[in-house]
Amino acid sequence: MEIDDIYSELVMEHSQNSPYKKDIKNPTCSVHGHNPNCGDDITLSFVIENGIIKDVSFTGQGCAISQSSTSIMIETLIGKTIKEAQKIIDIFIDLIDRKQVSKEDKKLLKNAQIFKNISNMPARVKCALLAWKTTKNILNEQN
Repeated sequence: MEIDDIYSELVMEHSQNSPYKKDIKNPTCSVHGHNPNCGDDITLSFVIENGIIKDVSFTGQGCAISQSSTSIMIETLIGKTIKEAQKIIDIFIDLIDRKQVSKEDKKLLKNAQIFKNISNMPARVKCALLAWKTTKNILNEQN
């Protein structure tokens, strides 16, 4: 099995069977994100306690890239402080924007690194970034 096949499998698994696609009871905050170019539409719900992201879920519709990127983002951010999450989000956005990202910073992205070549598909960049930019906005309000 080629590495690209593994990545494709991971994207499809998170897109079709995300454990984070659900409702959370009593979220501390929620935010809606929409990509009018392709119709991706998500609502993210967060449980943040003492500055730590305890739980996150999402609902909504979107393409496989949007849905899997959202799921993998959630997997990456749960358990992080708001400050750590903000750093990880900035690293992901830089990676997608083809900016220089250190090996140490890439490690913080964990499975989210699989989207590094999405910039080769300009029509899909907004799909991959939707949840990340939406989360960045809500976390900035939490400070």
